[in-house]
Order: sequence, then C-alpha cells, then structure tokens
Amino acid sequence: MSNYTFLSVLFSVIILIALLVDLFYIRGDKSDIDKIPFKESLVWSVAWVLLALIFNFIIYLKTSDLDKAMEFLAGYLIEKSLSLDNIFVFATIFEYFQVPERYQRKVLIVGILSAVLARAIFIFGGIYLVKKFYFILYVFGVILIYSGIKLFFMKEKERELSQIRIIKFLSNHLPITDRFYGNSLIVRINGKLYLTPLMVVLILIEISDIIFAIDSVPAIFAITLDQFIVYTSNIFAILGLRALYFLLSDLKARFCYLKHGISVILVFVGVKILVSKYINIKPLLSVSLISIIILFSIIASIMNKKEGRDVAT
Repeated sequence: MSNYTFLSVLFSVIILIALLVDLFYIRGDKSDIDKIPFKESLVWSVAWVLLALIFNFIIYLKTSDLDKAMEFLAGYLIEKSLSLDNIFVFATIFEYFQVPERYQRKVLIVGILSAVLARAIFIFGGIYLVKKFYFILYVFGVILIYSGIKLFFMKEKERELSQIRIIKFLSNHLPITDRFYGNSLIVRINGKLYLTPLMVVLILIEISDIIFAIDSVPAIFAITLDQFIVYTSNIFAILGLRALYFLLSDLKARFCYLKHGISVILVFVGVKILVSKYINIKPLLSVSLISIIILFSIIASIMNKKEGRDVAT
C-alpha cells in the first residue's frame, strides 16, 4: 500500500467517524435546545484542531516531506480562518430572523454537509481547470485580492443589506410564512405549500456556503495544487464547525479585527499566486505569515475590547 493510499483510507475513516460524532453525537445538554454549552464547545473545538494537527503529523511521517506537511498546515489555517468568518455570517442570519436555538441545529447540520459537498465540487473542478488552463490560476489570484480588499472595507451593514436583498427577492417570488412551524422547512396551509422562515435561513446559509467556497478554494491553490492536500485540509477545517459556532457566535463583537486579518490573508494568497512564477514563497513561510496575521488580529481585537473602543465592522 502506497503512502497516499494509506493516508486516503485513514482520512476517509477519520472523517466518516468525525462527521457522525460532530453532527449526531454532540447534542449539547439534555434539554430540547440542542445548544452546546460554552465549556463543552470549547473542548470539542480544541479536539477537532488537535485531530487535524495529528493527521498533519502523520502526513509528515508517511511522506517524509516537510513541504507537504507545511502545505497541509497552511491550507488548514487559511480555511479555518475563513470558516470563522463563515460562522459570524451564520450568526448574523440567525440573529436577523430570530431563529430559536432549538431550531438552529437542523440548519447547521445541513449547512455543514452542503459545505463539504460545495468544497469537493469547487476543489476537483478548480484543479481540473487550472491544470487544463493554467492562466485561470491568475484569475483566481485577482479574485482573491479583490475579495480581500472588499472585505477589509465592507461594513456589517453592507453585509446585512445584501442579505436583505436576497430575502426580498425570495419573498417576492416564493410563498413564505410569517412565523416558524417547529423545525419544518415547508408546510401546507389550506392546501398550498409555503416555505417557512427556517427554509429561507437555510437558503441563505447555502448561498453563503457557495460564496465562501468561491473564496476559500482558490486561496489554497496559492499553496498547492495537490488534490489530496487541498481536499483534506479543507474538510478538516470544516470539522467541528457546529461546536465552533456555539463557541464564537456570542463573541463575534469581541473579534472586531478578525475580519481585517482574514482580508489581509486573502490579499496575501492572491499576491502569492500572481508572483509565483517569479518568487517561490515556501510553505513554511506561508504558514508563519498566516499564523502571525491571525494571531495579531485576535490580540488587536482583545486589546481594543479592553480599551473600550468601537470599531466599524
């Protein structure tokens, strides 16, 4: 059995078990709320990160290739940082629609599974296109730089307005109820089918999954075009998204500079793609820079909070 075959089998087993545990075993407290308590969500979030790091170490052991291990770690850090922003968008959508916590679990499960599917499609489709038409990689670089700059200057109100436009479009073209019907997505009223607000929330979550896949998948292409590394780092970054949501959803205001850090990372990987023909930025350097950017944005957010300043986000 080759190293990559062994790693592929190991990855498949780990992800299958991890998804089952993440989506169906971790159910929070004994009530019907299905919200994971803060301490428990913290423990599970750390556990998922450790699992990714262990797999990262196994890659190094089996391949004896430090660059491959660093490529995985860089990809994981990029995708994990982008998933944090994804979580804050989820929280904003739930808050806007005032979705009761007991109904959020169903949407999060579907959202996570669809995120896995969306990334698989974008990864394998994107790598095929890049290998067939290499210049597309530079198009991805430009898109990442544009997305990073746009995110840096985008205020939270602008995000909410874009979501409101989608909501208005759906309301004008689809029959939608004005209240929740348990965790039902579709209900029949007087013989006519209606979408519930929970279905509208799910649609918005699915749209955000696609948007984030468009940003995140090209970002890791700046690190490597190795399908195995790209896909595994992406999926490991998605693992534990539900626990991480309950950990961070109430803390989004405290990480006021995280969005700016993510935008800088997007610009960095975009520039890395554009200059790759002339400058070879080693994976270890990429990991170091990405880690510093994330750490600096978190520390700056904490310091800003202590000093009591407000930052327009």
